[in-house]
Amino acid sequence: MSNRFDGKSVLVTGAASGNGRAIALKFAEEGAAVTVSDLQEEPRRGGDPTHDLIEEMGRDVQFVECDVSKPEDLHDAVAEHVEAFGSLDVMVNNAGIDRQIPIREVESDDYDLLMDINLRGVYFGCQAAIDVMADQADGGAIVNMSSIGGIRGLENSSLYCTSKGGVTNLTRQLALEHGENNIRVNAINPGVIETAMTLEDGDTIDGLLEETPLGRAGQPEEVADGVLFLASDDASFVTGHNLVMDGGFTA
Repeated sequence: MSNRFDGKSVLVTGAASGNGRAIALKFAEEGAAVTVSDLQEEPRRGGDPTHDLIEEMGRDVQFVECDVSKPEDLHDAVAEHVEAFGSLDVMVNNAGIDRQIPIREVESDDYDLLMDINLRGVYFGCQAAIDVMADQADGGAIVNMSSIGGIRGLENSSLYCTSKGGVTNLTRQLALEHGENNIRVNAINPGVIETAMTLEDGDTIDGLLEETPLGRAGQPEEVADGVLFLASDDASFVTGHNLVMDGGFTA
């Protein structure tokens, strides 16, 4: 196994479960010190906490409770990360939720919930990371979690697609603004990935898979591979890019 992230430190939001858990574990496997950030320590589908598994690998790790809808929590999480590990080399803004509601039924509270977590959380996660990375000689890498919903419409998903569309374009904008600081900003746009969140809506997932040329859901570990590529020196000339990982759904 490669050790592309030896000596590097990584903060992952929403890392207790799903894609975030796979991302945090894979960074640790490749040598990184990791801050596991989430609202709770336990995975949604049970099992050992992510940070316990990383500790068993012999890697440096800490858990930081963080509500990404609160900018102060994100800035505090980054500050705790830097205090523990000395720098912030990679920030992965992964935390997110989904709600499928026809627009005529959407209440303002529904709107606020989706935007606060999916877009506000990414926006201020980027801000907190850039505050640190802009003063680091080596800059840093930010990877945001967008979606196929960030580049095309999905049934009854006006809220989700609006939030993820914001993430897609925010990624491009920040790449333009902070290339001069040697900060690369990219995003992953996954299709149907087999996580606890997606499995809760089986009918919708079945419909999406019918339109997926590869005929299956992706795995969190596959998403993690994409994240690590964008964060690594293998992608040293890649910024402002939204990497679609959807089994051909948008083809």
